[in-house]
Amino acid sequence: MNIRSFEIPMVMKHGLGAVKDLANQAKALGMKKPLVVTDPGIVQAGILERATAPLKAANMDFAVFDTVAANPPIALIDGAATFYTAEQCDGIIGLGGGSSMDTAKSVGVVASNGGSILDYEWADPQPIKKRIPPTICVPTTAGTGSEVTLWAVITDKNRKIKFNAGGTGLIGAWVALIDPELTFNLPPHVTAGTGMDALAHAVECYTSSYAQPISDSVALLAMEYIARYLRVAFAQGHNAEARTMMSQAAMLAGLSYGTESAGAAHAMSQSAGGVHNVPHGALTARLLGPVMEYNFKGEPERFARIAQALGEDIRGLSLWQAAEKAVEAVMRLTEDVEIPSLQTLGFKEEEIPVLAKIAFEDPQTIGNPRDINVKGYETVYRRAFELGRQGRLARPVAPQII
Repeated sequence: MNIRSFEIPMVMKHGLGAVKDLANQAKALGMKKPLVVTDPGIVQAGILERATAPLKAANMDFAVFDTVAANPPIALIDGAATFYTAEQCDGIIGLGGGSSMDTAKSVGVVASNGGSILDYEWADPQPIKKRIPPTICVPTTAGTGSEVTLWAVITDKNRKIKFNAGGTGLIGAWVALIDPELTFNLPPHVTAGTGMDALAHAVECYTSSYAQPISDSVALLAMEYIARYLRVAFAQGHNAEARTMMSQAAMLAGLSYGTESAGAAHAMSQSAGGVHNVPHGALTARLLGPVMEYNFKGEPERFARIAQALGEDIRGLSLWQAAEKAVEAVMRLTEDVEIPSLQTLGFKEEEIPVLAKIAFEDPQTIGNPRDINVKGYETVYRRAFELGRQGRLARPVAPQII
């Protein structure tokens, strides 16, 4: 008997200026002294002060852990959990991008379950037994969807890999508070990388062997929003409509994960991110097109539907031509938002064998829509490097409309 499930444990609240309601949301969850988990960039940008102003106005006590690093390592999370206990906090507010929100959720896992976050690397049976303390996630980017995902990604420096904790509603935030205004000042390259990461979530979850009707619905809508609004948000950082729709897209794409997994693009970016400490969004974005080019043969109907969601005209095309249109659309978008090449990100072609090996060992390989082994990953990596050398010459030419 094969019974599938889809969990949404968090409440989602959203709107321009929503962060002003943070104190009310924290009090509603019974928090008396939350720990605000964030990073130095959020502090420098003045967003921490903006987010905590409602807490101060409500005379609410809180502590701050503001040293989150990109791709947070085990020691940082365990240290933050120790700080949470020492400060006698009773709730968590994750403020920032994916790293801050993943750290916040991971701190919650350790606070509720004890030990080290390393003890909660995903496995069967599920090692997480208790729900995290009341937690609010406030995203300041539109990409990772960590405010609604049931996962956290942690770096193990000893093994030079990233691993996942989660796959259960016990790690989900209690409230996702989504305020698009917090993304207005994102630099274009961050807008691009995080937006493409959201697209990768949607595409991979829609084509994954784990796909189901609920995840399909949110994934397709996320793709439509990203195809329409990512270029605009990249070009006009203060465009309220574009920022709002990208925030919604990131949330929808995050939901498409459910309790399950993605595919080869995330297997590659997550494992490679343990080798070189580079932005996850940009790395995933650069790999997404080549992975789709490899995968479309496995699920042609779904890739043809992706092409439609991305705005491609597939009338009169064969199934296979329509499926390839999805690949072309993503490759064009990758170039339009100026995603750096693997070479620019610091990777070298001689690393392909080891990168392919660790990608194959990543659990997300299992859900990929086309069978893939180490040789297959090597093929995809070679294609990604080739596209990096070609730059915009690799961009498929869109038909001219007269």
